[in-house]
Amino acid sequence: MSLSKLLASLKIDGYILALIGMVVLASFLPIHGPAAGVLAIVVKLAIGLLFFLHGAKLSREAVVAGVTHWRLHLTILAFTFALFPVLGLLASRSGLLSPTLAAGMVFLACLPSTVQSSIAFTSMARGNVAAAVCAASASNLLGIFVTPVLVSLLMHAQGGAGGWKAIQDIIVQLLLPFVAGQLVRPLISGWLDRHKPLIGYVDRGSILLVVYAAFSAAVYGGLWKRVSPLELLALVLVCGVLLVVVLLATTFGARSLGFSKADEIAIVFCGSKKSLATGVPMAGILFPSATAGVLVLPLMIFHQIQLMACSVIAQHYAKRTGDET
Repeated sequence: MSLSKLLASLKIDGYILALIGMVVLASFLPIHGPAAGVLAIVVKLAIGLLFFLHGAKLSREAVVAGVTHWRLHLTILAFTFALFPVLGLLASRSGLLSPTLAAGMVFLACLPSTVQSSIAFTSMARGNVAAAVCAASASNLLGIFVTPVLVSLLMHAQGGAGGWKAIQDIIVQLLLPFVAGQLVRPLISGWLDRHKPLIGYVDRGSILLVVYAAFSAAVYGGLWKRVSPLELLALVLVCGVLLVVVLLATTFGARSLGFSKADEIAIVFCGSKKSLATGVPMAGILFPSATAGVLVLPLMIFHQIQLMACSVIAQHYAKRTGDET
C-alpha cells in the first residue's frame, strides 16, 4: 500500500503532517541570526501574497447573495467573537496550562472562522452553502479588525501585544493586500480559476513557511524547555473540551432560535472553527517571535481536532433523509 493510500485509510490529513514536519524541522534546524532576518522579510511578503489571493478569490456576488441573511450571520459572529472568547478565557484559567499556553488559548478564541473547511463541510453535509460562503468570508474580513482589538482587551494582563501599532501592522500586512486582491479580481479572476491548484500551493506553502519561522524563533528561545509532554497532553484535552462545548452550543443554539436544518449546518460549521490560515500570520504580527511559536500551539492542535470532528459530523448530517429540512 502506498503512503498516500495509507494516510487516506487512516484519515490523516497530509497537510497536518506537513505542519508537524515544519515543527520537527524547526526543532532540529532552527533558523537564526542574519538568515532569520532574511526569512522574516520573506514571511511578510508571503503573508501579503496570501491575503492578496484571499481577496482575489472572494466573489463579490457571493457576499451580496448571502448578506441578506443577517440573522444567521449575526448568530455565527456571536459564537465566533463573543461566546468563543468567553470560553477561551475560562479555558485559560483552568489551571491545566502554563501561562504562555493559556494565553495561546485566549488568542485562539479571538480568531475568525475558517473559510475553505467551513464551506467544504457545509457542502458535504448538504447545508446552506451560500450562507456559509458569506458568513465565513465576513468572519475573516471582520477578524482583521476585531481580533487585534479582542487580543488587546483580553490579553493585556497576560503580556499580549495589542494597541494601535498592532492594528496598523494588521492593516498593512493583511487588509491592504486583501483589498488590493478585491480591486484586481476582475482582471485576474479568469487566471485564478485556471490555476486553482497553484493558488492552493501558495496558500498552504505560505502557512508552512510562517510556522517554520515562528517555531524556529521559539525553539531558539527555549520552547521545548518550557513545554513538557504532560503540558501537551493537557493542551489536547483542553482543546477537545472547548470544541465539544462550542459544537453543542452552536447545534442547540441554532435549533432553539428556529433555524432550518440547512442553516443549522452552516452555523455549526462556521461558528465552531478557528482559522489557522489567519491565526498564524496574525500571531507573527501581534507577538514577539520568541513567543509566537508557543502561542500558536493551541491553534494547531485545535485545528486538527476540529477537522477530524467536523468530518464525522458532516457525514452524519449528510445521511439524513430528504424530508429533514
